[in-house]
Amino acid sequence: MHTPPITVLKPLCGADPEIYECLRTCCEQAYPTFQIVCGVRDERDAAVAVVRRLQTEFPNVDLQLIIDRRQHGSNRKVSNLINILPLARYEHLVIADSDVRVPLDHLAALIGPLLEPDVGIVTCSYRGQPRRGLWSLLGSLFINGWFIPSVRVAALVGSRSFAFGVTIAMRREVLEAIGGFSSIADQLADDYRLGQLTRRLGLRTVLSDVVVDTCVEERSLAELIRHELRWLRTIRAVRPVGYSLAGITFSLPVAALGSLLASGAKPALIFLGIAAFARVMLHCAVRRTSSALSQLWALPLADMLGFVLWCWGFVTRRVHWRQDRFWVARDGSVQPIP
Repeated sequence: MHTPPITVLKPLCGADPEIYECLRTCCEQAYPTFQIVCGVRDERDAAVAVVRRLQTEFPNVDLQLIIDRRQHGSNRKVSNLINILPLARYEHLVIADSDVRVPLDHLAALIGPLLEPDVGIVTCSYRGQPRRGLWSLLGSLFINGWFIPSVRVAALVGSRSFAFGVTIAMRREVLEAIGGFSSIADQLADDYRLGQLTRRLGLRTVLSDVVVDTCVEERSLAELIRHELRWLRTIRAVRPVGYSLAGITFSLPVAALGSLLASGAKPALIFLGIAAFARVMLHCAVRRTSSALSQLWALPLADMLGFVLWCWGFVTRRVHWRQDRFWVARDGSVQPIP
């Protein structure tokens, strides 16, 4: 297979708990020629020391760091990408989040579909790997038990209206054809918009078979709620009809609510039992580890919280993103709230 050189773009902001381990997996790629460009806004950013350490440990890897405070639009991640793109040497680009662990063949698996001329972007599904604590566990269950299965089902029925910021691979010529990163500089769902804009060019979105791991650290209930609400309101902004219908996918809370309203009628209890059994099977299929059974007690909590937040997602269009607050417009663009 042809293996053209690849540039990996890594927008960084702060030192996530496992940022060293995650960036290291990127440096260890079993791929002939690749470049990694990391970008931060401030030289005092904790991620700078991590990148410097990896530059020392991997002298043969083309690993670069740019520090640039310029702000382009309201999306800080996209602004970071605009600043680091000029350092990219190669025509094939991979955009990847800082908290993602990738397998050794990650780049090799992405390049195959990307070489097809009718492909706009290649993206990857992911698993949430929780840190210690209840809130991190609930956050990972939200990803693994609701969000990703919903995407998989949509993909099976032919939908390609998705792209995940954990990994997006595209050619530079395609990026330029949609107006560059500047075209999504004010968008909350920047990854989704990249896929949407490339599909408007008549190009396909490909969901890779590769599954990557993302670190889930939620240090408090408030942080977990802010994070999940941002995801949900992002979905509502870009897919309002789909979001409105998504309530039925919270099968366990819906079945429990139905049983309550039916005063424990036998048909309702049977449906509740079927929903609970299916939820356990889904959890075990996704996790496939020895810890899957030990996490069963948390499934009702995670599903009920997700259902409540889905309802809450209709209330306002405000979201929290790190230390900033934004108002989400109907077109998915965001404006900072003072």
